Amino acid sequence: MACFPQPGRLVWIGVRAAKRAPVTSLAQVQAHAGRGLAGDHYAQPERPAGGRRKRQVTLMQAEHLAVLGALLEEPPIDPLRLRRNLVVAGINLLALKDKRFRVGTAVLEMTGLAHPCSRMEAELGRGGYNAMRGHGGITAAVVTSGSLAVGDPVAPLPPEAADVR
Repeated sequence: MACFPQPGRLVWIGVRAAKRAPVTSLAQVQAHAGRGLAGDHYAQPERPAGGRRKRQVTLMQAEHLAVLGALLEEPPIDPLRLRRNLVVAGINLLALKDKRFRVGTAVLEMTGLAHPCSRMEAELGRGGYNAMRGHGGITAAVVTSGSLAVGDPVAPLPPEAADVR
């Protein structure tokens, strides 16, 4: 369960300044521990008493963009349309369950699945919600602050190194 065939790589970064604002594509971004990505509406102050938001960052697999396009009879879907923060290639995001992983110099921890919302019908057209089911990616929390840039590796931390703070 701890063996991965290769590290992945970060291929796209996006943030939204407000809940329904358009996504801005970036070449690099700062991740803040306990908060999320700089400039993104999910990057709220850490909750009092040590609590944290589980949905600080959303990640999606690049390989699923072509699948979504095929399901919608379109070319691969542009990540700008999907309201996710990071698109990664070459690593199965679901295999990061219960793991911490490094993206650039930041350490993230998977917190759950990023299920589609009803906005996918408006963005992708009729059936967009069902096309996204199972392809929405994951949510994560930022454990250690750092910088992320397109092209950075995405790799799970070995269990002995996973307690990075």
